[in-house]
Formats: sequence, C-alpha cells, structure tokens
Amino acid sequence: MITFHCGERMEEALPRPSVPLWEQFSNFWTRAWETYKRKPTSYWVLLILSSGAMLVAFPASSILSRLYYDNGGTSKWIISWVAVAGWPLTALMLVPTYFYFKTSPTPMNLKLVMSYIVLGFLSAADNLMYAYAYAYLPASTAALLASSSLVFSALFGYFLVNNKLNAATINAIVIITAAVTIIALDSDSDRYDNVSDSQYIMGFIWDILGSALHGLIFALSELVFVKLLGRISFHVVLEQQVMVSLFAFIFTTIGVIVEKDFQGMASEARSFKGGKASYYLVLIWGAITFQLGVLGGTAVLYLSSTVLAGVLNAIRVPLTSIAAVILLHDPMSSYKILSLIITFWGFGYYIYGSSAASKDSLT
Repeated sequence: MITFHCGERMEEALPRPSVPLWEQFSNFWTRAWETYKRKPTSYWVLLILSSGAMLVAFPASSILSRLYYDNGGTSKWIISWVAVAGWPLTALMLVPTYFYFKTSPTPMNLKLVMSYIVLGFLSAADNLMYAYAYAYLPASTAALLASSSLVFSALFGYFLVNNKLNAATINAIVIITAAVTIIALDSDSDRYDNVSDSQYIMGFIWDILGSALHGLIFALSELVFVKLLGRISFHVVLEQQVMVSLFAFIFTTIGVIVEKDFQGMASEARSFKGGKASYYLVLIWGAITFQLGVLGGTAVLYLSSTVLAGVLNAIRVPLTSIAAVILLHDPMSSYKILSLIITFWGFGYYIYGSSAASKDSLT
C-alpha cells in the first residue's frame, strides 16, 4: 500500500508529454458534451435566457440612465427611484416558484426584517450615488469605474464573511485598481461641455463610493444567508431581493417626495427631447431592464455558479462601453481603451481565483 502511493508520487513528478492542440480541443468538446447531457434541455434554455438577460438588461439600464440626462432630465432621485420601482416584477416571479419547488415563504423574524431594512436603506443610497455618477460621467466611463465593485466585494467578503483571498484574487484587485487610476489620469478627454470640473470629480467620487457600497451590500447579503437563513435556494434569493428592493423603494420614494421631484416630472417631460412619450418610455424601460437584469443574475447564480456570474459581469462592462460609444457617441480615448483591456484582464484573474477557490472547497 505504501509502495503504491510512493510510486504514484514518482510518476506524478515525471514530466508529462505535451498534448497536441487538436487533442486538447477534442477533450474539451467531449467534457462540454458530457456536461450538456447531464442536464435537461429546459435547464440550458433557462440558463441561456438568464445569461442573456444579464448581458442585455444591465447595459440597457445604464444606457437609459445616461439617455435621461442627455435629453434634459436632471433629477438624481428619479433615476435612483426607477432602479427599484420595478420590484413588483420580481415579486410576481417569486409567487410561481413556491408552486414549482413545492415550498412555502421563509418565516420572518425581527433580525431578518431588520437586515432587509438595513440592506434596503443601503441599496437606496447606492442607487442614488450611481445616479450622480451617470449625471456627470459618460456611460462608458461610469461602467468602467463601477467594475471596481468587484474589488470591494472581495475585500468586504474577506473581512465580514471570512471568504478566502488567493493570489489570483489579490492580482485582480491590484489590476482593476490600476485600471480605475488610468481613467482618473485621463479625465479631460471625456468630460461633457456642460459638466464642470468639480461635477466631473464628484461623479468620479460618487461612482467609486457607490461601487464600495455595492461591494458592502453584496458581502452583507451573503452574511444574511450564512447567519440568518442558513441556506441558498432560488426562491430564498428571490425573497431577499424582493424585500430589499421593497424597502429601497420605500426609502427612495420618501426622498423623491421630500425633494418634490414627483411634481417636477411633468415639467421635465414637457422639456424632454423627444417629448413626453419619450420621457416616460425611458423611465419605464429603465425600471423594467434593471429588474430583468436582477432576475437574470439571480437565476445564473442558482443555476450555475458565482464564477459564471463573474464571467458575465466581465463581459457586460465592455458591452456597456461599446454600446455607449455607438448609441450615445461617448468619447473613447486610448486611455479608456487601455483601462477597458486592463479591467477585462483583472476580471479574468478574479474568475480564475474564484474557480480555484470553488475547487478547493469541493476537495
């Protein structure tokens, strides 16, 4: 028995012959086909639809936020309110899951309700910070800066949830931080004429603060699952999303009422480029696309893994930037292109680190 293990170690120590490229491709295709056959067709259809929702809805929501400001909108509270106004759509999707999974709603207690209230308040503040960012920054720049939320998610996850930080994750943090720094060095090339230097700087700061808060919310949500819920399933994740969005909607609505922005919507609609119909369509589709993105992200996490969600998040950053350049004619300097490439590189490191950590937890 001991001799067998020693021989096995000696064999592992020997250099392995290189595998031809065509054979590597064949092995990959075989594994992919075997993975496909292990799941029903309905699973893959739902995963493709969920992934598509993430890749289309979130960039569309970002573009619509910037379109609101480009065409005469001025309210930050209205845009932050739009981000959570579509929460009933998620609630409607939650009801059928109880019948499909043959389960009942999660029992509420004071700690769970308080956690949802706190997360809802933080989410409302986060949406408001991003609204300021999109008011003063091009959509492509705001999307690149928002990718720094991954850095804060990793750091807060390490300190609050005791998630591991491996070398690849640390490399990702350093690389994405460098990408954000590059954008800061190129602030003059993409500033709108109607945006002052101080407004641009504030937009930059609000975007980074919003990303930090987003990372904190992500870590706190995971902490709620670990400490209070003790399980992660599709309907439980949806329940949390519905409750947090509901309280965020309440807090944001209070802010809109205090600022009297509901009364100002009529005058904004009259002066909006394209008329009243365009104004309300931008807001309605902004609410719909954001909730579709949330539903898609929730389904991807449940059906697959955080690694695939990370891959899709990595892809939607350049998609948003490219869409902003094409649709909104955002300036795309060499610095921004470099930052985009470096951000994508950083996401690759993060995905690799997350995949390695998942494998370690299974062994």
